[in-house]
This record gives sequence, structure tokens and C-alpha cells, in this order.
Amino acid sequence: MRNKLSLFLIIIINILGANMSFAQGNEHAGIQKQALFIGAETPAGKVVSQFHHALKTGDKITARKLLADDVLIFEGGGVERSADKYAHHHMLSDMKYLAAINSKLVEHNVRVLGDSATSMSRSENTGIYKGKAINYVGMETIALEKQQGEWKIVRIHWSN
Repeated sequence: MRNKLSLFLIIIINILGANMSFAQGNEHAGIQKQALFIGAETPAGKVVSQFHHALKTGDKITARKLLADDVLIFEGGGVERSADKYAHHHMLSDMKYLAAINSKLVEHNVRVLGDSATSMSRSENTGIYKGKAINYVGMETIALEKQQGEWKIVRIHWSN
């Protein structure tokens, strides 16, 4: 009886294992891709998308408007400690750079908790900028807060 129970358990475990493998195969066929883009349609996610679009198209007014006055932006070992400082320093060079390269969003997850949200994304970046070939995966973390009824970007960390 004990051997039959052991055999039965082994068969059940193998069936479950096969079903789990099948489910993982389906995940790679589309479910996983869906999981890479979660929350981008939320109001906070839309603010992040608008910010990216403003930087790519050189829209200084919209880019600045989406940043909280006291935003902190971490990039390449440096930090910008306000929206005005960023607007007068790195924003213009970021706009020129983004206009010159191709950037494909490959993952974007936004999680909203009350009046706070976190956006994490990865993008594939390619092209030529100032005679140099560009080919890297960029990583971005953006923290947002709802301030006076509007989502504002309060923290950005860019890395590659």
C-alpha cells in the first residue's frame, strides 16, 4: 500500500510539474510580455510617459511642469537638486541626446499607493551621438507624489 501511495504521489507531482512547465511556456508567449507593462495606463504612469515624450521632443515647458520644484535627479554620479537647476543644466543636453537616439521601452511597471507612485522601466537605446555608437539598456526609477491634485515627479534615478 505504501508503494502504491508513493507511486501515486510521484505521478501527481510529475503531472503538476508538466502543467507548470506548460504554463511557463505560455508565459513566454504573451503573459510575460503583459507583465512587463503594468500600471503604465494609470494617471501617474501617464505623467511618466508625458515626461519622456517632452524630453524626446524638446518640450521644455511640459517637462518642467511635470517635475516637483524640489525634485532630485540622480544620473551618472551627479545630482540635480531642483527642477529649476535641472531645467538650466542637464535638461537641454538630455533633450538633444534623446532626440538623436532611438529609445525603445521594453519594460514599464508603475505601482500606485495612495498619493505616491513608483515607476520602474528599462529601455533599449541605440544610435549615433556626437560620432559615438550608442547601444545600451537604460534603467529608470521615478517616484511621484500627488501634489494639489496633480501627479508630480519628485525623484529620478537614471543608470545604464
